[in-house]
Amino acid sequence: MILRQEDDDPILTTREAARLLGVAVSTAQVWMEGGALPTWKTPGGHRRVRLSAVHGLLRQRKVDAESAAPTGEFLPCPAPAYPAPSDEARRLRALAASKLMESADEEVFDRLTWLASHVTDCPMALLTLLSGRRQWFKSRLGMTQRETPREVAFCSHTIMQDGAFVVEDADADPRFAANPLVTGEPHIRFYAGYPVLDANDMALGSLCVLDREPRRLRERELRALRELAAIASDEIKRRA
Repeated sequence: MILRQEDDDPILTTREAARLLGVAVSTAQVWMEGGALPTWKTPGGHRRVRLSAVHGLLRQRKVDAESAAPTGEFLPCPAPAYPAPSDEARRLRALAASKLMESADEEVFDRLTWLASHVTDCPMALLTLLSGRRQWFKSRLGMTQRETPREVAFCSHTIMQDGAFVVEDADADPRFAANPLVTGEPHIRFYAGYPVLDANDMALGSLCVLDREPRRLRERELRALRELAAIASDEIKRRA
């Protein structure tokens, strides 16, 4: 139900605002708390927002989307040599709009890769972003490369998942045994990653850990990696 005031600019609940914006309630909450939507709290602690503010954000997002027409690596590969989501074109537009590719190192993400490495006891941890052509590392620990071709990216499989993607022994997995990242540097044998999402729940890349030895993660280690990936996603959503 929309609560109306005499000035004919209706007051909306968080759920109503989310419905008009076409996003999840949790995403609308992030936008409200981050200031993208000007809100206030009722005496009962519930957030409210004016309809005009929601319409303003919708107009701005439309302008931003039109000005960020995809080009180059943000266009889908016509015959990809890697698994790609059915909505790859939309995902790549979202990646371009995020402006994260080729952005500077940031402590907020470096802390997450450090934590991911330490809670899983893995020597390598990455926060990856996947364009149509390459896998670029927004943050990296234990890895000298800054990017790889998309066709060798383990994370191409991760962004197809709702949960974890785990490879316990890449050398014994026919999907990866001949991968140059397995047969050569950095000699990956183990991989575990979770998708990293934007405000519209599009998977831009992943937070992952890697090892040069086959292994398994305990349930608490997987849970920790999942929570760190969620924090990375929340940070990206906050900037939307």
